[in-house]
Amino acid sequence: MKRSTSFTLFLITLGIFIATCDATQPIEVHALSMFKESIFDDPLLVLSSWNALDSNPCNWVGVSCSGNLVTKLNVSHSSIAGFIARELFQLASLQELILHGNKLIGSIPKEIGSLKNLKLLDLGMNQISGPIPPEIGNLVKIVIINLQSNGLTGQLPSELGNLKYLQELRLDRNKLRGNVPGAIASVISNTQGMLASNVTRFGFCRSASLKVADFSYNFLVGSIPKCLGYLPRTSFQGNCLPYKDIKQRTSEQCAGTPPAKHKTGETRHSPPTAGQNQKTSDSKPAWLLALEIVTGIMIGSLFLVAILTTVHRCKNKSSIIIPWKKSASDKDHMAFYSDPNMLKDVTRYNRHELEVACEDFSNIIGSSSDSLVYKGNMKGGPEIAVISLCIKEEHWSGYLELYYQKEVADLARLNHENTGKLLGYCIDNTPFTRMLVFEYASNGTLYEHLHYEEGCQLSWTRRMNIVIGIAKGLKYLHTEIEPPFTISELNSSAVYLTEDFSPKLVDFESWKTILTRSENNSRCISNEGAICVLPSSLQGRQLDIQGNIYAFGVLLLEIISGRPPLCKDKGCLVDWAKDYLEKPEEMASVVDPALKHFREEDLKVICEVVSICIHLRPRDQVSMQDLCAILVSKIDTSVSSELKASSLAWAELALSS
Repeated sequence: MKRSTSFTLFLITLGIFIATCDATQPIEVHALSMFKESIFDDPLLVLSSWNALDSNPCNWVGVSCSGNLVTKLNVSHSSIAGFIARELFQLASLQELILHGNKLIGSIPKEIGSLKNLKLLDLGMNQISGPIPPEIGNLVKIVIINLQSNGLTGQLPSELGNLKYLQELRLDRNKLRGNVPGAIASVISNTQGMLASNVTRFGFCRSASLKVADFSYNFLVGSIPKCLGYLPRTSFQGNCLPYKDIKQRTSEQCAGTPPAKHKTGETRHSPPTAGQNQKTSDSKPAWLLALEIVTGIMIGSLFLVAILTTVHRCKNKSSIIIPWKKSASDKDHMAFYSDPNMLKDVTRYNRHELEVACEDFSNIIGSSSDSLVYKGNMKGGPEIAVISLCIKEEHWSGYLELYYQKEVADLARLNHENTGKLLGYCIDNTPFTRMLVFEYASNGTLYEHLHYEEGCQLSWTRRMNIVIGIAKGLKYLHTEIEPPFTISELNSSAVYLTEDFSPKLVDFESWKTILTRSENNSRCISNEGAICVLPSSLQGRQLDIQGNIYAFGVLLLEIISGRPPLCKDKGCLVDWAKDYLEKPEEMASVVDPALKHFREEDLKVICEVVSICIHLRPRDQVSMQDLCAILVSKIDTSVSSELKASSLAWAELALSS
C-alpha cells in the first residue's frame, strides 16, 4: 500500500514538474529562439546549442548575460543565412548586437528602436536590403553603428542626428541615395518690431559626439554639410557628389540618381522683401508658344494612331502573342503563342497581395539555389506556402515562360489528401516575379522533425502513419491520374506535415525540371525571324516512376533510423543498412535510438518493402500500388497499438521508480 502511495505521489510530482516546464518561456529564451527559427542555414552549427527548452540561455554560444538578462549577442563570421527576427529586439537589456560577416538577408525590422540600452550595433558585411528604419533614432544610448557592405537603399534618416552619444557610424558600400542630412539654419524673425535670431541644427549637425563616419560608395548627392567638414574627404568618396577633389562615381553610374532638392550647407532665412514676389523671367514670345502647341498636337495624333493600330491588330489575333527578346539587340525578336485557356481554372494572385500575406516576404521557411519558400496568411483565407523562383528577368525566355505555365497547370490538377494542394500562381513583371502558391502544412518538413527535433515528436505509430500516407500519395500520383506524375526529388524535405502529422508530398524542386527542359529545347530556336511554339509541342514532365520507388525505399530507411540519406562520417544510408536488412536477427539495429518502443512486426514489413525498392530492376513490374497494399495490409496503425506502446512506457517508468 505504501509503495502504491509513493508511486502515486511520484506521478503527481512528475505532472507538476512537466506543467512547470511547459509554462511561458522567459522572454530572453523566446526572443533568441525566434531568431534561431528565422535562420534557415547554419553550416557551422553555431546555433546548435540553442535549446528552447532551456530556461537559461546564458550558456548558449554567442550569448552573454548579466544576472539572468542577455546583454550581448555575438555570432559574427558564422556563415549563418536567414532573416533578423523582429522578436530579437525584445531583449530589453541588450547592450551589444554583433552579427557581422554572415549571410543575413531581408530588411532591418523597425522594432530595433525598442533597444533602449543598446550601445553597439554591428550588422556589417551581410546581404541586408531595404531602408534604414527611422526608428533607429530611438537608440538613445548607442555609441557605435556599423551597417557597412550591405544592400541598404533609400535615404539616410535624419533621425540619426538624434543619437547624442553616437561616436562611430559606418554606412559605406551600400546603395543609399539622397542627401547627407545636416544643416545649421539661422532663422530671423520679427516679433513686435524686434528682430530675433535662433540657430537650429538639423541631421548630423546635431551629433556633437560623432568622431568617425564613413558614407563612401553609395549614391549620395548634394553637398557635404559644413558641420561634417572635420571628417576625412575619403569618407565621402564613391558617391555622386559635385566635388572634383574626391573620387566619385561616373555619370553613367549616377544616372537616375535624383538631384539634391535642398542645399545641405549652412543657410540663412530672412523676412521676405517686396521684390521677391516679382517674376524673375519674361514671358515666352507668342510665336514660340504657337509652335509648341502645333508640335504637341501632331505628336499626340501620331501616338493615338499607333494605339488604335495596335488594338486593331490584337483583336484580329486568336491567340495571345508574347514577345521576347532573343538578345540585347532590338533587331532580333521572337513571338511565342500560348493557349489562353491553359490556366483559366487556376487562381492568379498579384505580387502585392502575396507580399502582404508573407509579411513583406520576410517569413522564409526554406531555400535552395533556385528558389525561396515563404510562409504567409491570406486575409480571411488559409495559411499558404509561396515558392518564388530565383532568376533574373534577363535570363528568362519564352520557353521558360511556357514551361512555367504548363507546370502550373500540371500541379493544379493534383487533388489528394497526401499531396500538396496548389492554390494558385503569380505572374508579375514589375518587379519580375514567378511564384507558386501552395496550401501550408503547419508542422514543417519531415526532414526537420527527423534531424533537427531529434525525432522526439515522432513515435513509432506516428512514423508508420506517415509511411502509409506517403505510399498512398505516391500511389495516387503514379497510378490514379492520367498522365502520371512523379516527384522531381523525393526525400524527407519534400514531405510536409500537417497539424496532425499527416504527410503531404510537395514538388518544390519542379523549377529544376523547368530549367532542364528549357535547355534541352533551346537548340530548336531559329536564328531567322520569329517562330511560334504551341504548348502541345512542349516536352511533358519527365516521368521517373522507378526513381521515385527507389527514393521511397531510402525514405523509409530514413524514417525508421533517424539518419540522413548521406552522412559525411557514416557514408550512404543504404550501404550502412544493407547488412542489417539481410540478417533478420539484426534488423532492430536499424531503428532510431530515440525510439524506446517499436513493433517488430511492422519493422519486418518496412524492411521487406525497403529491400524491394532498393533492389528494383528495370524489368520488374513492381508498382506503388503493390507496395502500398503491402504496407496498408500488414502495418497496424490503430489506436490499440498506440495504447499498447503507451502501457509499456508506463511499465518502464514504474520499474525505474
